[in-house]
Amino acid sequence: MELRVLQYFLAVAREQSISAAAQSLHLSQPTLSTQLKALEQELGKQLLIRGSKGSRKVTLTEEGMILRKRAEEILDLVQKAEHEISLSSDAIAGDVCIGAGESQAIRLFAKAAKELRTAYPDIHYHIFSGNSVYVMEQLEKGLIDFGLVYGPVDSTKYEALSIPVKDLWGVLMRKDDPLAEKEAIQAEDLWDKPLILSNQKSDGWPLTTWLKRDPGRLNIVSTYNLLFNASLLTSEGFGYTLCFDRLINTTGDSDLCFRPLSPRLESAASIVWKKYQILSKAAEKFLQQLGHIFESA
Repeated sequence: MELRVLQYFLAVAREQSISAAAQSLHLSQPTLSTQLKALEQELGKQLLIRGSKGSRKVTLTEEGMILRKRAEEILDLVQKAEHEISLSSDAIAGDVCIGAGESQAIRLFAKAAKELRTAYPDIHYHIFSGNSVYVMEQLEKGLIDFGLVYGPVDSTKYEALSIPVKDLWGVLMRKDDPLAEKEAIQAEDLWDKPLILSNQKSDGWPLTTWLKRDPGRLNIVSTYNLLFNASLLTSEGFGYTLCFDRLINTTGDSDLCFRPLSPRLESAASIVWKKYQILSKAAEKFLQQLGHIFESA
């Protein structure tokens, strides 16, 4: 399977038309069609459903959708490798890719990047936001250098630095809500309330134990991936969002407030990278600076 043919396939998937893709690739339509048919024969699967004569639109089969996802990942890796290899052996420059959820730990990452900027202005940083499953998938595929994760780390597969600050759990609610009169929220206060929870909850999710009730017995009205969206639901009075502190503005004219949980609940995170992974010079420098910041925090 050639990279060039994968690029052709992705162009067709993007344009949903062989003729439009051929035009964007500066190829003749018969040439492109021949390459695509050869790819299908090589894989032994139909990848495209070609429209009738009256319709030039093509759609992907289930196998085609799988190939599209993998082809995008492969070409991203190739582009990253080419970029790193093209850099001068003496220069410290390039991209540092970090996968993370929403956390105050990002402030430490920002501090490290800012302190490096004067000496190494050609290092660029890319944050890929998502839950822990997404972060670990990206890390395993080599699409990111580092991942921010919570809970125990598999030391047989990953190196890790413990982040010296912890995230505090609590409830985001409207300031005019009766529960806002309390200084802290207990599990029993939420049992009959409409709750908005992170969609990455799992068997090891710390709130499961704290809530003292199976999630199936709770009134979960919504889940979220991005906390800002959940905060809008809460602002409209749709429910109570369980989340980390200091991620949503609750000062000034905001109609929201945050109340910590009681008993107090905190989560510790680590920055991890694949064991035996050869980091770029830019990633090594960032990791070194991050270590200095962690030591002084």
